[in-house]
Amino acid sequence: NSNAAENGIEAEEGRAAIWEIDRASGAKRLFASGLRNPNGMAWMAAAPGGAPVLWTVANERDELGSDLVPDYLTSVKDGGFYGWPYSWYGSHVDSRVQPQRPDLVATALVPDYALGAHVAALGLTAAGSSPLQRKLPGGAAEGVFIGMHGSWNRKPFSGYKVVYVPFAGGHPQGQPIDVLTGFLSDNGEARGRPVGVAIDARGALLVADDVGNTV
Repeated sequence: NSNAAENGIEAEEGRAAIWEIDRASGAKRLFASGLRNPNGMAWMAAAPGGAPVLWTVANERDELGSDLVPDYLTSVKDGGFYGWPYSWYGSHVDSRVQPQRPDLVATALVPDYALGAHVAALGLTAAGSSPLQRKLPGGAAEGVFIGMHGSWNRKPFSGYKVVYVPFAGGHPQGQPIDVLTGFLSDNGEARGRPVGVAIDARGALLVADDVGNTV
């Protein structure tokens, strides 16, 4: 409902969270909280022998400068709290939020993988066995595609692309690999802004663009 709870924490009831819903009964429960704007979820294999792990990308808060706060990719722990609005990236307190909740900040989980400030991560899909994955540098055997909608208040601009983050042993490894770029003109006008990403039945990567209103 807000950037950093400026409309009151009461307006955020049930928001900034991931819910688990039973489709048959409609019963629901809060799975994880403190995620300002989680967009896209994917199940990824854990270390050998482990159960699959839920991952999400989060679009974090603004107005703390061009280089804060980093959007991120993270595993999602059942019952976990990820800081919003009281802190970012673990225990970094956002002093704009009143009243403070040091008790919650003390429990805030640190995300697994920073994507950069204001990239506006708004889509995530597991690469699975997509043929595109095998053509990327290094031929990473597993990973995720992420749609970055792009910054609106950062200089220089960031995001405006689709990237691949390789995984190894159930965790992100190494730098993101650019998959689809060229959405910004030389004078900074957006030709497109990637949002959702998905893998179709043939293994092709689909990207939703909300400037061109197309896939």
